[in-house]
Amino acid sequence: MVVIRLARGGAKARPFFNIVVADKRTRRDGRFIERIGFYNPIATANEESIRIAQDRLTYWKSVGAQASPTVDRLVEQAAKAVKAAA
Repeated sequence: MVVIRLARGGAKARPFFNIVVADKRTRRDGRFIERIGFYNPIATANEESIRIAQDRLTYWKSVGAQASPTVDRLVEQAAKAVKAAA
């Protein structure tokens, strides 16, 4: 099965996550099929904290990829941020 999940990067005590499409059997930070965005939980006010390629997200969901609960929450958070900015 293909999943959409977070892959951790960054340094100790400074996390940074890539939103990736990967096979469920691979390691969390291992091989992935495609990187569709990022999440920076410690972004300051003038930095971008989340970016998701919505077209690629909808494509992968349409072909059967399952998003993790955390990614679902982040997608909703990004949608709210876009509505608030507009």
